[in-house]
Amino acid sequence: MITILSIVLSFFLLGVVALLVIKPIAQMRTHRRVEEMAIVGSGLMARKLLHEFTDQSEAMCHAVQYDEIGKLPQQRSFSKIVLVDRNIPEDGEAARALLTLKLSGVKIESAVESFEKMSGRIWTDGLSSDWFIFADGFPPSMFYLKLKRGMDVVFAIILLILTAPLMIVVAAIIKLNSAGPVIFKQERVGYRGSAFILYKFRSMVHDAETTTGPIWARSEDDRATPIGSFLRKWRLDELPQMVNVLRGEMSFIGPRPERPYFVNILRDSVPHYDLRHYVKPGISGWAQVMYQYGASIEDAHRKLQYDLYYSKNISLKLDLLIVFKTIKVMLTGKGAR
Repeated sequence: MITILSIVLSFFLLGVVALLVIKPIAQMRTHRRVEEMAIVGSGLMARKLLHEFTDQSEAMCHAVQYDEIGKLPQQRSFSKIVLVDRNIPEDGEAARALLTLKLSGVKIESAVESFEKMSGRIWTDGLSSDWFIFADGFPPSMFYLKLKRGMDVVFAIILLILTAPLMIVVAAIIKLNSAGPVIFKQERVGYRGSAFILYKFRSMVHDAETTTGPIWARSEDDRATPIGSFLRKWRLDELPQMVNVLRGEMSFIGPRPERPYFVNILRDSVPHYDLRHYVKPGISGWAQVMYQYGASIEDAHRKLQYDLYYSKNISLKLDLLIVFKTIKVMLTGKGAR
């Protein structure tokens, strides 16, 4: 993420567009109220989904076994039926009951579809190859990607010029307050898995991982210098990444690029992790504005769900929403990295 000034200036030209689209975007809610719904399924996947829905929604959720579907029309008035498994025998009692419910006005959705609408995330535990093949999105509009790249270049040039005095001051303060280089360079994994060098103002002590080896950065990281903590809090350390944007290695908005060491770990631990690399990485992203500072495999799994949602739904509207949320995060000095 970059400074408040940079964000505001970079998207100033989109202000009129924002006024036209922000109202419908604002209606996207992480928590949507559903009066009463049934989660149909059995086993571990159904229990996981029920737990997720209970945490995310104010709805009254009921777990129902597949052999009980036939009783649903007579039991109670559900507004939605969520199917963990869509492979329902066509000539069975369950299919007839679901058809009766649908024709009666009850919404019937797959688990992944329903979870996406409710939470702004993709439920990775329920993904399958056929879902990816037939789901809308993936890939995004080529026209918008070209437009997005053009805006990235224009705004990066403008912001480099406007923030040059600030970056000179920041560089001087870093040099005077701690030993080591002013610019921190680190290899990251970018678009389609290609490696690139990411640039940041150094916020930690020089050679911070000499004794520990690679470890995740934390919100309260004792390796940060006093000035580095300030830079990290207000995202000033991210300013040099506009060079990465100009070079085409990053965008202003996209999934945050990770280090190869952790990518190799997460590929083995988090299903579908490499799918986040089919979108160009960004300085700020949907996961960064929707989830707290990530420093574990569990956090990486949750952030992947947001990254996949962004990859599936990438658009001008979603990018603008991320910009506005980024500004909100930066005004408070809080948020993910």
